[in-house]
Amino acid sequence: MFQIDINSDVGEGVGIEALLMPYLSSCNIACGGHAGDLETIEKVIALAMKHHVKIGAHPSYPDRANFGRKVLTIDASDLKLSLKEQILRVSAFAKAQQTSLHHVKPHGALYNKAAADAVTAKAIIETIEEIDDRLCLFVPYNSVIADLAKGRLRTMVEGFADRNYNEDYSLVSRSEKDALLTDPEKVWKHILPMITEHKLRTITGKEVSFQIDTLCVHGDTISAIEIVQHVHSQCVRHEISMV
Repeated sequence: MFQIDINSDVGEGVGIEALLMPYLSSCNIACGGHAGDLETIEKVIALAMKHHVKIGAHPSYPDRANFGRKVLTIDASDLKLSLKEQILRVSAFAKAQQTSLHHVKPHGALYNKAAADAVTAKAIIETIEEIDDRLCLFVPYNSVIADLAKGRLRTMVEGFADRNYNEDYSLVSRSEKDALLTDPEKVWKHILPMITEHKLRTITGKEVSFQIDTLCVHGDTISAIEIVQHVHSQCVRHEISMV
């Protein structure tokens, strides 16, 4: 029996959380760094609780102007302060509703930078440890941050359902053709080998090893609702349990 966690980045202003939640296992809530506000955080947490979806913080470089998709030149200590403020913001709203954070997933350029840069990865790990070392950290496969977190934090290795990959496991840049997968059936064909064969078919057609715990469908992908609905129904059909 195969199993997978399905997550989505939410609270980013798209406003489709109520439609996504019934099909998710986890959600990653924007903390104000790249998107999000206090009212949205509170509403999304309530929706997650209603549907028994695990709650995560989705911190970013403090860069709303670029939606967190640009690497900032920022001192590690300043980055840690910003990340702590963002994560604690979501945590406070969770506690107010008698629940708690399950995980942290960095956003955008910060996520990609930490996959390859030890200084950035350490800043994220240390921040989480200072807040609560029981929190889980979502990490990319075969990444610097995944290696550095071993023995320090629980981790869940993440794959992206709606993004194509290069052979080095990096995501195809959003500026490139075919970076995004928006057709639900193509998404399913993309992710089924990830779950059942531990394989990833890259943008070049090459298959590489790939072992993941959770799959992300971006909440701002144009067909996000159709994708999560299709993935959910196909998981049921293939007896893949959602965890």
